[in-house]
Amino acid sequence: MVQKIEGEEESPKIASAPPRQPHPLKNVWTYWYLNDERNSNWEDRLKKVCSVNTVEEFWALQNNIRPPSSLASTCDYNFFKEGIQPMWEVPENLHGGRWLINIDKGKSGQVLDLIWLEIILSMIGEQYGDDMENICGLVCNVRNKGHKISMWTRQHNDDESNLRIGKVIARVLNNARLPDGVNGPQHLFDVLRYEDHNSCQKKSGSTVKPKLTISAVEELVKNDGK
Repeated sequence: MVQKIEGEEESPKIASAPPRQPHPLKNVWTYWYLNDERNSNWEDRLKKVCSVNTVEEFWALQNNIRPPSSLASTCDYNFFKEGIQPMWEVPENLHGGRWLINIDKGKSGQVLDLIWLEIILSMIGEQYGDDMENICGLVCNVRNKGHKISMWTRQHNDDESNLRIGKVIARVLNNARLPDGVNGPQHLFDVLRYEDHNSCQKKSGSTVKPKLTISAVEELVKNDGK
C-alpha cells in the first residue's frame, strides 16, 4: 500500500476532453457504384456502397474511396439522397431531368475529380436553398470517349428552379481551383446543358436539344459586374 507523505500535494486531476459531437447533414446521402461487367444486367452491376449522414462520415468515405478518374471505362459513381435509386424509372426521377457537364477525354483526371467533389460538397452543404427539394443526386459516367457528370432534378418542367440550380453549379465550378502545379483548363466547364430524362431515353443521335444552357464565361461576366 502506498502511503501519502505528510505535506505532499495531491497530483492535479486532468479533466478528460468531451467527446467531439458529429456534424449532421440535413439530408442523408447514399453512394452507389456501377461496375464494368457489361455482360451482366444493369441492375446487377449497380451496388450500394454506403450512406452518410454526418460531415465526418462523408470525409471518412471520401478519403478512402477511389476517385472517379481511377475507375475503368463504363463504370459510374452515383451520389443520391437516401431512398432515391439512380434510375430514370423510379418515381422521384420519372419526370425529371439533368444538368449535364461534358468532360473531354483530353482533360486531366484531376479535372474530373475536382468537378465531382465540388458539386457534391455544394449538395451536402445545402448551397441550393429551397431548391434542394428539387435535387435528387449526382451521376458520374466514366467513358473512354469522354466523361459526363450530371445533377438530376425531380421536375424537368420547373424551369425557374432548374435555372437557379444551374447557376449555383456554375458559380461553384467557376470558383473552384485545381491544386498548385496541375495544368488544367481556364474554366472547368464550357457550357452546362439541361436535358429532360424522357428526351434522353428517346434520342436518336448522340445529343439532345437542351431546355436550358449556362455558359461559364457569361456567368463570370455577370458575377464580375455585380
